[in-house]
Amino acid sequence: MQTARELFIHELTDLLDAEQKLVKALGDQEKDSKIPELKKAFGDHKRQTEGQVKRLRQVFKTIDEEPEDAECKGIKGIIEERESFKEEDPAQDLLAVFDVGAAIKVETYEICAYNSVISMAELLGFDDAVELLQQNLNEEEETLERMQDLQDEIEPEELGIDEEEEGEEELSADLEDEEIDEEEEEPVRASSKSKKSSSSKSPKKGKSKRVA
Repeated sequence: MQTARELFIHELTDLLDAEQKLVKALGDQEKDSKIPELKKAFGDHKRQTEGQVKRLRQVFKTIDEEPEDAECKGIKGIIEERESFKEEDPAQDLLAVFDVGAAIKVETYEICAYNSVISMAELLGFDDAVELLQQNLNEEEETLERMQDLQDEIEPEELGIDEEEEGEEELSADLEDEEIDEEEEEPVRASSKSKKSSSSKSPKKGKSKRVA
């Protein structure tokens, strides 16, 4: 790789592979989701992503190039992370929280990638490509905002905080009981010491002398 054009084609291919992988991944998320708002969000973005794939293919046509044989390892890693998490058999609410977080990671990654290729397209004078890529970028930014709103709305049912608080309360109560016991024992020890001291200071009775 020696030129900016070659780098542009490489990055564009990376984005195309990412979007193609995400079409399937979003379908899986839509299928797995039990929360209506989240299911709809994944379904909407899946269809949106299919349109983004078409635009990326159009970009290649505008510069008379073909995609390379490449793989987007960044998005592949996020998808594999979700598959690994599902193997742990998470509760539905926890899977929803995880999926929203994963979606935010994906959108953040893609926004950075689109900004990068748009800058290169502008530098190379690929005006048609810039217009198509900007449409994809706008959609990714809208999706990121939507996922961030969902993140604020979706909470796991079991936070695991109540059990921790109960444990802390029990520990605190035990410590208080120990302090009370020590305070009650202190006067007893003090009284005992006082008696011993009094006993040691009492004069010894001497033997009486006979008077002849």
